[in-house]
Amino acid sequence: MKKMLSDYIKNITPSATLSVTATANQLKAEGLDVITFGVGEPDFDTPEYIREAGIRAIQKGLTKYTPVNGILSLREAISEKLRRDNNIDYSPEEIIINSGAKHSISTALQAICNPGDEIIIPIPYWVSYPEMVKLVGAVPIFVQTQKENNFKITGEELLSAITPKTKAIFLNTPNNPLGTIYSKNELETIANIAIEKQIYVISDEIYEKMVYDGKKHTSIASLNSEIRELTILINGMSKSYAMTGWRLGYTASNRTVIKTMGTIQSHATSHPSSITQYAGLAALQEHSPVLYEMTEEFNKRRLYMVERLKNMANIDYIYPEGAFYVFVDISKAFGAKVNERLIDSSVSFAELLLEKAHVAVIPGTAFGMDNFIRLSYATSMENIKEGLDRLEAFIKS
Repeated sequence: MKKMLSDYIKNITPSATLSVTATANQLKAEGLDVITFGVGEPDFDTPEYIREAGIRAIQKGLTKYTPVNGILSLREAISEKLRRDNNIDYSPEEIIINSGAKHSISTALQAICNPGDEIIIPIPYWVSYPEMVKLVGAVPIFVQTQKENNFKITGEELLSAITPKTKAIFLNTPNNPLGTIYSKNELETIANIAIEKQIYVISDEIYEKMVYDGKKHTSIASLNSEIRELTILINGMSKSYAMTGWRLGYTASNRTVIKTMGTIQSHATSHPSSITQYAGLAALQEHSPVLYEMTEEFNKRRLYMVERLKNMANIDYIYPEGAFYVFVDISKAFGAKVNERLIDSSVSFAELLLEKAHVAVIPGTAFGMDNFIRLSYATSMENIKEGLDRLEAFIKS
């Protein structure tokens, strides 16, 4: 019988984060009191001034097709933002607007990958990286990072993974699921290797505004002109501006990459929503204190969650410096039984936690590390306190 589906889809798994969230929402709809630590989006509403800009765009009739790469005023605003915040000079012609950062990454991979190309992915990784790579016919090459390095890839680990087929490495800082941040020295090491071996760095910086403890986010593209040419910088409005549903991401890179992405996008989506683009323009042009206030609230939740976890028996965690997640080591629970059901993986732990304590978390296997679960503190302090009470009671049981 003729094959009716693409071979590329055979080994693709659905997003674990969206799946867990959907399951939790279904249980809530059935009347259960479920606390969700799985969601990867701010629990705040989009700031009012951004919402009003979207409404004005509709009222003004700005609902027609836009240029494929996005409206010029938004690309100019992003160009100015990159100069101001990241010390990188990208012209509007070196920027493309996409329908969310996830779309930015998938389009970038289509632009640079040929079948069989290898893309290096440090473990742990964001759940969609490997699947995106496989969808373009490329091969994910996983590199297991080490706890003593806060699970950040070292120069030696990167060099050992590079082959003649290597096309790029994924770099995610601040990191999801870890919350770790690469220092300037660590980025310089990666940059020097990328330049020497002539490979792209796909730099996912979507959490750049969510940094704590006086830490500073550095974009690898800012280090020198050579690494700038090899960087595919990914960012967007979803996390920093609480605009997840608006779907607005952007890519900055050399003109050849951006032109190629534009060609692909012209046939795939044409362009992101015109309304969303005008809302995003307002987000960048108006500097509202509400953005600082959201980050401050995330920081309060982070400190509370870390303090609670520190005092729980039989677990460990990676201290988060950014984003809004804590990666929790639950391996000491392996071998235990709950009502004769064995805990032998992050999946069985998460399933039993949801069933017995009505707390939803993301199993670490989704990020390539089965000894962990990911907790998000992008939820109310009330939910965090109640959820951690239930988690602690579950672990004690």
